[in-house]
Amino acid sequence: MNWTQLLSGKRLGMEDYSERKHERTDFQRDYDRLIFSSPFRRLQNKTQVFPLPGSIFVHNRLTHSLEVSCVGRSLGNNVGKGLMQKYPSGSVNFPEIGSIVSAACLAHDMGNPPFGHSGERAISAYFKEGNGAKLKELIINEGGRWEDFVHFEGNANTMRLLTHQFIGRRKGGFALTYCTLASIVKYPYASTLSAKGKFGFFQTEEDTYHQIAAELRIAEHEGRFARYPLVYLVEAADDICYQVMDIEDAHKLRILTSEETIALLLGFFDGQRLRHIQDVMAMVKDINEQIAYLRSSVIGCLVDECSRVFLEQEEAILEGVFQDTLIKHINEPLKTAYENCSKVAYRKIYTAKEVVDIELAGYHIFSRLIDILTEAVIKPDNSYSRLLLQRIPEQYDTQASTTYGKLQCVLDYISGMTDVYALDLFRKITGMSLPAV
Repeated sequence: MNWTQLLSGKRLGMEDYSERKHERTDFQRDYDRLIFSSPFRRLQNKTQVFPLPGSIFVHNRLTHSLEVSCVGRSLGNNVGKGLMQKYPSGSVNFPEIGSIVSAACLAHDMGNPPFGHSGERAISAYFKEGNGAKLKELIINEGGRWEDFVHFEGNANTMRLLTHQFIGRRKGGFALTYCTLASIVKYPYASTLSAKGKFGFFQTEEDTYHQIAAELRIAEHEGRFARYPLVYLVEAADDICYQVMDIEDAHKLRILTSEETIALLLGFFDGQRLRHIQDVMAMVKDINEQIAYLRSSVIGCLVDECSRVFLEQEEAILEGVFQDTLIKHINEPLKTAYENCSKVAYRKIYTAKEVVDIELAGYHIFSRLIDILTEAVIKPDNSYSRLLLQRIPEQYDTQASTTYGKLQCVLDYISGMTDVYALDLFRKITGMSLPAV
């Protein structure tokens, strides 16, 4: 792979369209197009980790995505500057890397269903263990890819949301640049090649990704593509934000004590830098302000370290042989401190009662919604089905010719819901709540 071909401004669905020149670059326009979109706005009512809403403000998908985008821009700018120094000819548009990464970071969670990652697990469980399992033979016999459902993946669903031409919408979906789209696909292979349930695109979007990969000259071997280089920066921005911000949210919710939180965050520093951090902390007495300062300092160090790792591993990344995340290659004491945060998160945060309750609710709500809606699209002539199908927006293809397509229609609808909407619909169609008379 080489940077000249990797940084293409071509737009999906607009390959033959000659646009007038804009003051904003193509990649800046990607960012604006995403941030003004309805699916992005709906992230404000989707769970990140902790339940919404609450009396204490914690991160939702929207605030998380905005923060990841900021960190991604910093990573991209650092890498762009480093590459300009390494390749000073000026023939490659390295200054735009920050814009590409920040746009991709905005979109990286847009395909995730309500109720956080528990929503993904609930959808997969419905087809693995629930009533959806009975559809396996029918889907396979029709030529559909069953693994797309039993390993439902928010990353692949983001690719679909951004590129699929829903009914009444334009060709190319959001019509984003190939670069931004490629930067979102963390697992560039189909679900049939997935070892751990992670994959990058559904059967319906496979040709689209192949088209993008061909344009950008992304290397391929036996159906698996090399990662597009900027994926590493998007992934690093996400790794940095969720790990550090989950610790801060856990402190606000009193899952972690102030002493535990400060100790975890101070662990990222040593020597003169540690003494400087402690001196600055001593200047303020407000504990939340101290933790906010620590959090920002940690993020700054991790950004610098991940940028360094990317530039050092650039050759291996371009050759498609670098397999790890950038965060795994950071130096001490950052590496050990990050691992300590991960251990605490899995031991105390992700098993907290509030988080488990969301997962339990998500399983029940998703199973029931998928059940009822699947019955409606498969048997559309039933009396109840005709009523229920009126609830599904026209952009979703309820009359798809295959069972695979009908299930995708249901999952498109459900995954686009907010937590509040999913709960409200569940209550209404199960008769738990009725409109006021």
